[in-house]
Amino acid sequence: MAKARAVLKRLKAVKNIRKITRTMELIATARFKKAMDRATQASAYTNKIAELASDLASSATDFVHPLLEGRTEQKNGILLILTSNRGLCGGFNAGVMKVALQRIRDAKAAGQNLRIEVSGKRGINILKFQKIDYGQSFTGFEDKPRFDEVDQIASRYIAQYTARSIDFVDVAYVRFLSAARQVATLDSLLPLAKPQVKEGATEAAVDYEFLPNPREILEEILPAAFKARLFKCFLDAAVSEQIFRMVAMKGATENAGEMISSLSRQYNRARQAQITSELSEIIGGAEAIK
Repeated sequence: MAKARAVLKRLKAVKNIRKITRTMELIATARFKKAMDRATQASAYTNKIAELASDLASSATDFVHPLLEGRTEQKNGILLILTSNRGLCGGFNAGVMKVALQRIRDAKAAGQNLRIEVSGKRGINILKFQKIDYGQSFTGFEDKPRFDEVDQIASRYIAQYTARSIDFVDVAYVRFLSAARQVATLDSLLPLAKPQVKEGATEAAVDYEFLPNPREILEEILPAAFKARLFKCFLDAAVSEQIFRMVAMKGATENAGEMISSLSRQYNRARQAQITSELSEIIGGAEAIK
């Protein structure tokens, strides 16, 4: 009887866990759809403004914007790590931190002064566990990062890069490629990529006429392109997190279902053995009375 009760108790616990994981899967699915729409819309804008900035920069040959200027020696820089605030999202955080920790080791080997900033409680906890010092941290970004919040971070990076207090800005995050593919990656956002000149081309692909002048236009377009690209990193991280959590919770729900089937069989066998034992006792007692 004790064995049957223990199995029944565990069976009820696993059923409750399955309800929780199933609910979390549904929530992650709903959040994923909304986050994917935002990431898709931002991707079109980011690509277009990057294309426009590249064309304008290649046309304005008499002016070089500070964000396009590379440093001969990259000594000081920032590494921004984008992780989640909550767990139960599979290998999402592990993949990002693997890329980030490798970048930290490379910077140390190269003698670079790398200042680390991290978004997400999970990344903060991992850095503390690894005893790695970090600067600013952010815990307010969930599945709906706002542009005004990212704009503050991006403006600070632009100001520091323009003042030459930093030489580069790298971001470690999970890039969203499709609903079936997300990749932990490291992107270098500053300096901005210089326009690529096609082989054999003698002039810019588009002939722009600047009004009032190239300097004023590029001073608006290039910072906007950088901010849009950084915002896209946050959006990619948000949608990828929901995909990882959705997959993890789906797997947990399926595993719980298999455990419930197995425990149900164990309980039925234990209950059957108990009934058989009780019948044997009754029959034996009846025979003894005769």
